[in-house]
Amino acid sequence: MSIKRVKFTYEQAMIKEPIISMLSKDFDIVTNIRRADVREDMGWVVLEITGKEEEIQRSLDWVSTKGVRVDPISGDVVEG
Repeated sequence: MSIKRVKFTYEQAMIKEPIISMLSKDFDIVTNIRRADVREDMGWVVLEITGKEEEIQRSLDWVSTKGVRVDPISGDVVEG
């Protein structure tokens, strides 16, 4: 199993879409929200994703096709 930390940045049109919920349902991964800030006009979420490396990459590719920006994060964003 691999663990990857990423930041999703949402445009206003994507704020209400259940992207993270769909990830857990449609891909064989586990998501853990580490930080988030969601407003009317934009939002971001830092996720820790656990699963097989290939499945994590497949899920991130899917998120990108939805118009969500995906950036890698290093370290533990909560514990420092």
